[in-house]
Amino acid sequence: MDSSDDDMPLIMRHVPKTANGNGNAKVEAKSSGTATAVLERPAVVKSEPPVKPPAARPVPAKAPAPKPAAPKPAAPRKKAPAKKAAPAKKRAAPAKVSARKATKRAKKESASGKGVQKWTTLKHNGVQFPPEYVPHGVKMLYDGKPVELTVDQEEVATMFAVMKETEYMNKPVFLKNFWAGFKDVLGKDHVIKSLDKCDFTPMYDYHMALREAKKEITKEEKIRAKEERDAIDAKYKIAIVSGKEEPVGNYKVEPPGLFRGWLATTKWSPLACSVAEVGNYKVEPPGLFRGRGEHPKMGVIKRRVYPKDVVINIGKNEPIPEHPYPGQTWKHVKHDDTVTWLAYWKDTVSARDYKYVFLGATSTFKADSDLAKYEKARKLKDLIGDIRKNYEADWDAPSIKTQQMGTALYFIDKLALRAGHEKDEDEADTVDNVEIVPPSSIKFDFLGKDSMRYENTVEVHPKVYKNMEKFKRMDARGKRKVAGDMIFDEFNATNLNEVLKDIMDGLSVKVFRTYNASIALDKLLRDFEASSRAVSVDEKKVDYDKANKEVAILCNHQRSVPKAHQVQMEKMKEKLALLNVELTEILDDLKESKKGRPGKDGKLVDASTLEARAQRKKDQVAKMELVMGAKEDLSTVALGTSKINYMDPRITVAWCKRNEVPIEKVFNKSLLSKFLWAMDTEPDFVW
Repeated sequence: MDSSDDDMPLIMRHVPKTANGNGNAKVEAKSSGTATAVLERPAVVKSEPPVKPPAARPVPAKAPAPKPAAPKPAAPRKKAPAKKAAPAKKRAAPAKVSARKATKRAKKESASGKGVQKWTTLKHNGVQFPPEYVPHGVKMLYDGKPVELTVDQEEVATMFAVMKETEYMNKPVFLKNFWAGFKDVLGKDHVIKSLDKCDFTPMYDYHMALREAKKEITKEEKIRAKEERDAIDAKYKIAIVSGKEEPVGNYKVEPPGLFRGWLATTKWSPLACSVAEVGNYKVEPPGLFRGRGEHPKMGVIKRRVYPKDVVINIGKNEPIPEHPYPGQTWKHVKHDDTVTWLAYWKDTVSARDYKYVFLGATSTFKADSDLAKYEKARKLKDLIGDIRKNYEADWDAPSIKTQQMGTALYFIDKLALRAGHEKDEDEADTVDNVEIVPPSSIKFDFLGKDSMRYENTVEVHPKVYKNMEKFKRMDARGKRKVAGDMIFDEFNATNLNEVLKDIMDGLSVKVFRTYNASIALDKLLRDFEASSRAVSVDEKKVDYDKANKEVAILCNHQRSVPKAHQVQMEKMKEKLALLNVELTEILDDLKESKKGRPGKDGKLVDASTLEARAQRKKDQVAKMELVMGAKEDLSTVALGTSKINYMDPRITVAWCKRNEVPIEKVFNKSLLSKFLWAMDTEPDFVW
């Protein structure tokens, strides 16, 4: 394998300044909007007595359900100018998981999967709805006086109250969006007219008291409660596909709550599912999500979703799944054997997004899809030389559009940038500023996906620099551009992906990110193997994390320093100090033992025994120092995203085998299940 830097993205040679800062039904969409609608309540089956009922209100048998909206059919692609044809490759059906991604996946399935049968029989139990809200009757204050609220109003007020001591109380966008939604729930004639005069302290205190009370629950009670929950959940975890059991991804419907940014704290990632155990599927308590960045829809109320909102896909002769709302029917029941989703509904925060339930990460469909994805990126490696020659030739093309696309592809290839799209006003920004820095550098400073800042200055090819100067100065018709105009104004990401598909079937901008992440990981790990002095498993794990970190930086998988980080570091420092004290005491006893005298405890211990103790303690000190250094080094980087989505797991498996590092040191339980298909990779695997 060529060890030169020619295949490496620029960012691996020019490390950027880092700013401080998946199908699944349960993942929060990355879109936005302002205030949102009044919560609807369905007919009831059983009543669930409230703790302190303020006003009578029926409670359904189990829980409410989400709202669907049929996904729009995929729009026909416009044909973009063709590039050099490369060997055609078959595309595997995608199997992603997350609100916007799931929507795209379903569109692709319906557009490209027509006529391609994915299963012969499909049986499942639908989706699980969260329990109805149980009113507590604690009154909030308005202008210092207690206020009567309906059950719906109390529910929304409680969502806000529990966040009283969080950073969101200082975010104007969050407050504005919440107030707009709360006003809709209150109605025009309500006494509450301003958020400034509202005091949610009584509700907050009630919530904190409940939290403290939960801490008093005995271990036996917790075990019993978990067993009861598991028994209820069990039927939703498995689908029977073509006669085979497959794990389901996110089968729970989110309860209403405040939208606070990127992925909800919900622990419902389909990426953590397996037949034996679904790792992340629990619905977050309303209001506890801590999002990333400054999403324009933070604070928006997520409406409750019901069966009448949900579209079900199931085999023709299978029983229709039941739900806990008498009088309601599913929005629609489909029998489409050309798609792999089990259910979907319209996202209640973003009008453009849908939530999907797919089979879990360990399902056959997902494993096949993952393998196809990484093989596609591997095939790009064989074509990358010709692709680079093509886009370099495009820099001098007669057409400004072709010049722009060639220049953009250079950045996508060399910096692993995503292709941005124009955003609606209520969507999180992904563009801010690109600056020309003489004599030959470009400075990027913008908000990327999930409003995470990307800041990087790189030296570029002279022709790229010249083109960027031109694109920033004037448009294709020679009209001078002003601040705020698009630099690449002659095409969009769809046009670019059409051109890429002419080069290689299934090639897209995202494939470049997978390619860059995987080839960078492979090269970095091999470089560490050749130069590192790591001997112990822990030292080798640090090398792996360093390589993972570089890939995360490459993909701009940044995060703010976690709030608990400093506290954790202080605890580790205390533990390290204690280990050093213990080591000193052992060494002192060793000196005394060599002189034939007893140690501090009055006992005479053999010197060889003390030497062995001292060595063990030194090892503990060294390990603690290693762990602390790594934790500090990785505090602003999210390693998981690139590991889950972009780095070919076969590279990691092969590295672990070559270096005798247990795979459990690198992949957690959910990743071990997700990437089971990669575990037979040979140590000499070359990406």
